[in-house]
Amino acid sequence: MRIEGRAVVVGEDIDTDQIIAGRYLRTKDRQIWAGHVFEDYDPKLRERLRGSIIIAGKNFGCGSSREQAVIALQEGGVLAVVAPSFARIFFRNAINIGLPAIEGECECRDGEGVVVDIDEGFIECGGNKTEIKPISNKMQEILLAGGLVSLWRLRNQ
Repeated sequence: MRIEGRAVVVGEDIDTDQIIAGRYLRTKDRQIWAGHVFEDYDPKLRERLRGSIIIAGKNFGCGSSREQAVIALQEGGVLAVVAPSFARIFFRNAINIGLPAIEGECECRDGEGVVVDIDEGFIECGGNKTEIKPISNKMQEILLAGGLVSLWRLRNQ
């Protein structure tokens, strides 16, 4: 699996409230979530998410275990998130919903082109190529299917 996009660089300890504030969770409308993603972190960030790969600092997705944070990112156009570490529940929510959460580090500037190659195990940005933590075959299967529910549907048709 190869993912290419533009880097959107964010800091460390980005919590799920910064990704999608609780005040927007009274609805199940995913487009509303996408319209308010990162609103409390940086209101202009949402405009740059379509086709992006988020390059984050450590502990991305900490805070509450809401899966809406992953959905808001995905609906906002994020292709993958790369961080040195993730909150474990966020990481599994991302995989289960079909958003690649890649454990690794890279030096990227905002807007630079990024390539993540899960099969080959690297991320490349700004001419630098670094290794990423391998993703298990089972998790890759879930991602390729578009998420755990999609994989279940494929297997039970």
